[in-house]
Amino acid sequence: MRSIVLSTGLLATVIWMGLVQAQLNPPNAKAIPLFNGKDFTGWQKFVDPKSKADPDVIFTIRNGTIVVDGSVNGYLITEKEYGDYVLTLEWRWGDKVYRGRNSGVFVHVSGPDQIWPKGVEAQLMSGRAGDFWLVGGFKLKVDRKRQDPKIDRHYFRLKEDVEKPLGEWNRYEITCDGPTVRLVINGQLVNEGTDAEATKGKILLQSEGAEIHFRNIFLTPLK
Repeated sequence: MRSIVLSTGLLATVIWMGLVQAQLNPPNAKAIPLFNGKDFTGWQKFVDPKSKADPDVIFTIRNGTIVVDGSVNGYLITEKEYGDYVLTLEWRWGDKVYRGRNSGVFVHVSGPDQIWPKGVEAQLMSGRAGDFWLVGGFKLKVDRKRQDPKIDRHYFRLKEDVEKPLGEWNRYEITCDGPTVRLVINGQLVNEGTDAEATKGKILLQSEGAEIHFRNIFLTPLK
């Protein structure tokens, strides 16, 4: 009986490791994993203090995938700052929706933890992924023709219909090359800004209204 229990436990471990390994697919030989598929090493959790929510409930890991609950505003943020890189990651929407399917990936984040810190948001809102939001007064030069006439810090993406159906995995490629920030979704260029006021900072993944999953988070240095 003991050998059967041990064998079952070993099999479960092998299956789990296989799932994690299957979801760690570096885009190139130089890519550095920012998420190891097992824990939040290299990341910090933050939720809106007013919510009194437990960050360990809002941000969890399931089968090698980061699961963001989305019920309260908050984020995962890297412990280190980065500059001159290509960030690649995959995301998909989960089943839980609280205030609409909204989230984002921030780059060049600086300043104290708050809702929301200063940086460039690569939008993930369902139907609007690829838009720019300049948060906390961040300065980035974007084509004025695509500026939201109602909200001047919001710039629309270049193309529509770049997102996959709900529940399917999408791929973001965010290039931060000196003062330039470029967004590619599922192989299509969707936005670009130049003359960024900062060329390095932390990377942030939002919790903002709905369950969202992240995996295959890699950073490829440009220099």
